[in-house]
Amino acid sequence: MNDKPTRRDLMKPVQLLGLAFIAAVFAGGVTAVSLGVFQNLPADEVQRALIIGLIAAGVTFIVVLVSLALLLLAVDPAQVTKQIDRPLLVPQEDEPPATPETNDGPEAPRA
Repeated sequence: MNDKPTRRDLMKPVQLLGLAFIAAVFAGGVTAVSLGVFQNLPADEVQRALIIGLIAAGVTFIVVLVSLALLLLAVDPAQVTKQIDRPLLVPQEDEPPATPETNDGPEAPRA
């Protein structure tokens, strides 16, 4: 049995929504606490802090969701069903290491 996940398994929409929701709850909570929700303040100040916290949570949710969606567009659809068996950012063994070219003269201008 093959236990390596495919890219399709790693990019489930429920997981992406969950990640965006967790980031939004964290951002909203930090914003609300930093504005003094749990301090001894008048009710209008607490209400204002909660509203700003909810706005921060909504903005964070949308930004994270759109960012992840744009990052998923960078994935080649042909690679979605391929098995992942190595780290993605590590170069493959068959690729030669990049060596800088040693030219004595300046480069020609590119048009």
